[in-house]
Amino acid sequence: MSTPTTPVVRTERIGSALLITLDRPEARNAVNAAVATGLAAALDELEAGPELRAGVLTGEGGTFSAGMDLKAALRGESPEVEGRGFGGLTEAEPAKPLIAAVEGYAMGGGFELALACDLIVAAEDARFGLPEVKRGLIAAGGGVIRLPKRIPHHLAMELLLTGDPVDGRRAGELGLANRVTGTGQAVAEALRLAERLAENAPLALAAVKRVVRAADGAPDADAFAFQRGEMKTLMASADVREGMTAFAERRPARWTGR
Repeated sequence: MSTPTTPVVRTERIGSALLITLDRPEARNAVNAAVATGLAAALDELEAGPELRAGVLTGEGGTFSAGMDLKAALRGESPEVEGRGFGGLTEAEPAKPLIAAVEGYAMGGGFELALACDLIVAAEDARFGLPEVKRGLIAAGGGVIRLPKRIPHHLAMELLLTGDPVDGRRAGELGLANRVTGTGQAVAEALRLAERLAENAPLALAAVKRVVRAADGAPDADAFAFQRGEMKTLMASADVREGMTAFAERRPARWTGR
């Protein structure tokens, strides 16, 4: 059953996943103020639902997102949400896994929304690009910062300095996409991947994300110290006891998130 968040962002609960759809196909799902606040609200819904284990972000009409809505920006609209960055996502830190399901164009800010997700599923004919340098700008919604961490330095620099796009197949070859699908199949594959994640302990999934963030650029000693704190919390949880018991009894674990 679909649960409207705003007129331009739809959410639908499918199993243990929340499907979040940018719904401005007439504008190629470009991000204006309404999309940014709607996406932020959808992420809040994901975080608040104890039965929801992962989110899938996609776009309506065969396009992921063309990035910032320039016409709206000229009217003075901001595509950012305070404390959460562009689209209400690029500087947010959702605890639950988020998967981008990319069909069609993911350009500029649209690419940056995908980079802000934990995993990317791309249709083979999807198009990823950061063309900001062609307009005298830089990809300031996380593209310049994140892309060199996702793929080899010189390949990232080529995309950032030329502004030229790559298709979904090439994104897979670069290691940018976790899965590459046929046209129109990205959402279905992303939902399957979300269900695979849901087999694992939710507290552990959230802890993985926190440790990865904390370890980014930190000295090993600091990263291990942070990780010890996370492990102490996990070891005191009911889910760890359930995971060990389920393994000993050779049955699927029944996670409670506690």
